[in-house]
Amino acid sequence: MTLATTPLARRAFLAAAGLVLLSGCTSVHPDGSGPPAVPTGRAAQDALLRAAERRLVDDCLSDRGIRATAEPRAPAQDRALQVALFGAGPRELSVTLATGATVTAHSDGCLAAAKDRLYGDQHRWFRVQVVVDNLRAEAQARYRDDPAHEAALARWTECVAPPGRPRPERPDPAASARCARESGLDETRARLERAELTEVRALHHDELTTYRQLRADALRRAVLLPAPTPPPKGTTTS
Repeated sequence: MTLATTPLARRAFLAAAGLVLLSGCTSVHPDGSGPPAVPTGRAAQDALLRAAERRLVDDCLSDRGIRATAEPRAPAQDRALQVALFGAGPRELSVTLATGATVTAHSDGCLAAAKDRLYGDQHRWFRVQVVVDNLRAEAQARYRDDPAHEAALARWTECVAPPGRPRPERPDPAASARCARESGLDETRARLERAELTEVRALHHDELTTYRQLRADALRRAVLLPAPTPPPKGTTTS
């Protein structure tokens, strides 16, 4: 299985790319001295990195004579923006996970260039981000064949489709949730996932260490980005 950027995700990014604002995403020292401080909360850090990435993407597009906005574009303009943002041709970046899924991406678009500037090495960041983002999926795959999980899943199946009754193609969501509780499937999965996540994180200790270091470096770069320069008057929107 290959996972790649979906059209919906691309449209969402295109809309967000026109709203490149760093204000409100960084915190400054109370006395106004020194560089801005990196936010301490995870949500604030995530917001800062997203804003910085969009700012760098916008800079890259501007260098190519393109401005990403939410305004309607002609088909040819939209294709040019897609290529500039996401790259074209074969996908140069690829990571195959322990689950068997393969995640790929281009390395020649403005999104890749922004990650390279922000994280210092887009290839290393792509690899460790993909692994870290899928630790939970790996843990879930590891407990799928556990006898306790198989027994709980069998009880859940009997609950949503009792013997002698037609088995629904898609169980009613309310009945599915009720049976997940009554069969112990929810509790079993939560217990097994906690144990497997501990094992998976230990297996990927090196990737987690690199991920944290690259992210910390990116946060320091993000707070030092200068304020965006407004486009010159008369600039054509592409």
